[in-house]
Amino acid sequence: MANLADELQQRQHKLAELRNKGTNPYPQRYERTHSIAELIRQKDKLVADELKIKTAGRIVTWRGHGKTCFAHLDSDGTRIQIYVRQDQLGEADYQQFKLLDIGDFVGVEGSLFYTRTNELTIVVDKYNLLTKSLRPLPEKWHGLKDVETRYRQRYLDLLANPDVRRIFLLRSRLIQAIRDYLNQQDFIEVETPMMQPLPGGATARPFITHHNALDMDLYLRIAPELYLKRLLVGGFERVYEINRNFRNEGLSTEHNPEFTMLEFYMAYADYNKLMDFTEDMLASLAQQVLGKQQLEYADKTIELTPPWKRLTMLEAIAAHSSIKETELGDLKQVQDIAGELNIPVDKHDSWGKIVQKIFEQVAEPKLIQPTFIIDFPTEVSPLSKAKPDNPALVERFELFIGGKEIANAFSELNDPQDQRRRFEAQVAERAAGDDEAQYLDEDFLRALEHGMPPTAGEGIGIDRLVMLFTNSQSIREVILFPQLRGEKQTTTRDKE
Repeated sequence: MANLADELQQRQHKLAELRNKGTNPYPQRYERTHSIAELIRQKDKLVADELKIKTAGRIVTWRGHGKTCFAHLDSDGTRIQIYVRQDQLGEADYQQFKLLDIGDFVGVEGSLFYTRTNELTIVVDKYNLLTKSLRPLPEKWHGLKDVETRYRQRYLDLLANPDVRRIFLLRSRLIQAIRDYLNQQDFIEVETPMMQPLPGGATARPFITHHNALDMDLYLRIAPELYLKRLLVGGFERVYEINRNFRNEGLSTEHNPEFTMLEFYMAYADYNKLMDFTEDMLASLAQQVLGKQQLEYADKTIELTPPWKRLTMLEAIAAHSSIKETELGDLKQVQDIAGELNIPVDKHDSWGKIVQKIFEQVAEPKLIQPTFIIDFPTEVSPLSKAKPDNPALVERFELFIGGKEIANAFSELNDPQDQRRRFEAQVAERAAGDDEAQYLDEDFLRALEHGMPPTAGEGIGIDRLVMLFTNSQSIREVILFPQLRGEKQTTTRDKE
């Protein structure tokens, strides 16, 4: 095969020749009578009736035999063979057809028949070039394997790797199934600001931008939580948003700085009701999208059929290590344990923050089957309602499946005075150097002072859920255009 530079030059020459012959290589539109998928579905009737059809697609294979040519067209992931003959088109049109390449889009008119090998085929009476491709597609035989190229040029990845296409089709179906489930439960879908005067609703470092007309800094949202809760104050009792969030954090197989989350709130419920609700929702989604309630993830079979295990954070640490719950009782004890485990601890870290770090190291990776970790330390949960019998803990859970956090939820704190104290503690942590600590949001406190009903709220990471449903080991596999390090800017000539 010619090298890339020769291939690009040949295609440019073909483009010029087509234009010299009066062909527009980029026409505005093409009217189809059928998509290729419709032809496949209706093939027996169309063949029997000998109907003339018009369809279109990208040329993905090509076999020339002198005065005849076989090719395959692909449209929306479905293929059909076409059969082109010089005596059918005429010599001039046939010779011009031979100026087309794999990758070009073409519209064809003709009728359907079955070849001797029983392959459905269009015998072409007329064709129209719809788009001339100036770059070759990846070699289909070998596929597109380079990970960096796959993510950076996702359009080629989708063309070369059918499994990638299936991941994103499943993602779309899953998101639609989430909407259907919540709508049937009397939730309403809402939209809240993506640019906010104060970032809130999560412990994370935000991206900052500037609004010129208002001459003020704004933050890309790290979570929609505080705005969704304002809607509870305003009288909506069940709301949800499928939202894009932005956190200025590192890249990993589980983190992308721009990600998708489902966040929903239910008035008059607590975190116990949300656990039951979450079990039913995710099991129902799996049944609808996958046709079963079992997932194959990595080398494990995960069972989503309820009920799921529930452990307190302290119980989980004890269950997955040699540490006893009684050894986690005070700040000095957890500092010593963290030191033995080589867990980095800041001098300002509270008991609760260190306990969470210990949990993340010794227990989290081992939570393969669905497990609710409940009753988090108050210091790491500034928006959660405290447990009535133990104010050092809050009514919060995180759901873990396949060793990954999938959901975060709690009985929402609706006491404005307690919320102010929690915000003030966060402000003190920020002043001490924690740039992920939350801000004090006076308008949100004012809203709470008007009264928010008892409420439970939850966030579910859509990207991680898709990872589980598609057995994908990296979050970049389930985001169409994941964030990557900057690519060296080169000209087309440099790339050749």
